[in-house]
Amino acid sequence: YKTEPVVADGGEVIIYAPHLKEISYSHGDQIREVGYHVRDYFTKQWDKFSDMPGGVLAHSTHVRGKGSFDDGNEQPRIDVTLATGIPEADCHLINLGYRDPATIDPADWQRPGALLVPNAGEILHRLKSYA
Repeated sequence: YKTEPVVADGGEVIIYAPHLKEISYSHGDQIREVGYHVRDYFTKQWDKFSDMPGGVLAHSTHVRGKGSFDDGNEQPRIDVTLATGIPEADCHLINLGYRDPATIDPADWQRPGALLVPNAGEILHRLKSYA
């Protein structure tokens, strides 16, 4: 998810990790309670989320990335999809997309217009013109 800043508006980050079976071992219940949302989803409804640990909310917004929340409508800048061992229903419950990891061959993503990041999470990505 640390690649979100270099994804085009309307693009998609696919988190490919077929070995993952849990959302989080330490904060899974809290993440399932709030889901993954853009920052304004929480700040504009602070009365609902003020008791939630800040680290959980920060993680949620970092994964979901930039976007807006107006008149009860959330508009993320990009889509975030899990291609993991986490069941499809669980992905949708936490406001993320699902893709069967068996349908992905990482070698297919080494092409123009795609960015494959092996061992993602170790490096932050930013565009020079991104503000």
